[in-house]
Amino acid sequence: MSKKVPLGADPCFSTYAGIALVVVTYNSAQVLPGMLDSLASGLEGTDRYEIIIVDNASHDDSVALAQAHPIGATVIETGKNAGYAGGINVAVATIAPEIDVLVLNPDIRLQAGCVRALSRRLSDDAIGVVAPKLLNDDGTVAHSVRREPSLLTIWSDALLGTKLAAKLGLGEIVASPDLYRRGGAVDWATGAALAISAKARKTVGSWDETFFLYSEEVDYMERVRSAGMEVAYVADACVAHSGGEYHQNAYLSGLMTSNRIRYFRRHHSAFATLFFRLGIIVGETMRMTLGPGHRAALYAALFSAAGPQSAPAR
Repeated sequence: MSKKVPLGADPCFSTYAGIALVVVTYNSAQVLPGMLDSLASGLEGTDRYEIIIVDNASHDDSVALAQAHPIGATVIETGKNAGYAGGINVAVATIAPEIDVLVLNPDIRLQAGCVRALSRRLSDDAIGVVAPKLLNDDGTVAHSVRREPSLLTIWSDALLGTKLAAKLGLGEIVASPDLYRRGGAVDWATGAALAISAKARKTVGSWDETFFLYSEEVDYMERVRSAGMEVAYVADACVAHSGGEYHQNAYLSGLMTSNRIRYFRRHHSAFATLFFRLGIIVGETMRMTLGPGHRAALYAALFSAAGPQSAPAR
């Protein structure tokens, strides 16, 4: 592990083995330098760490940028687009079992001391995963916490819209100001930045690569909770995140919808899954004039999620 910044006399870290930062890239050259530039500040107060960039056969300069950056990351090239979960698994396979892992999107910007705050929360043996506070480009707090998908959440989002359903506490998005101010236990949080304890890694195992992209974090955190560990939102660890590409990308919108249904089907009956899909169909039909993403989601709910699980080609 690298040792570059004094850790200080914190008893929470007296036996701390360290943390590995894992970033999966795919044509990420536009955003990767900013993320790498932010790591020095984000790692303030953390002296045992390593940085691993896994590149999924980018066609741009992602690999060269990662290799040239002075932060000193280890770069692994998969030689194919292995998906987000696949990239994480490639990196984790190289990390010692006693090390915590922080998974980051390449469009993340760490704020000062973020990694230390996440590591401190992971020092609680009851915690398996911690999620930082995500900030939008304009500095506002992103509603990045979610409820476990259910018939209530999907139909509330469909009939009321995600903003109103969140405000009423009925939808999948959690909008509670108190949670985002103080932190606490959650079902899951978006996978742009997640810290995972060594204990959770050992207990839960690999990420499920059949999801390829989207819902893999929902699945992973459900397995963490099922193993008796908590998923926690940490309000004093902050990262900036541009994100949201799926809103403008029909392919990604369709893939996200297909994987949402695939995940729900794993945990519920065929009858319940039919009504879950119907909720998506109703909601996206009501909004299909708002853009190609909604039309792609509707098509996916109608057709592409009906078959067996597989990793989509990209």
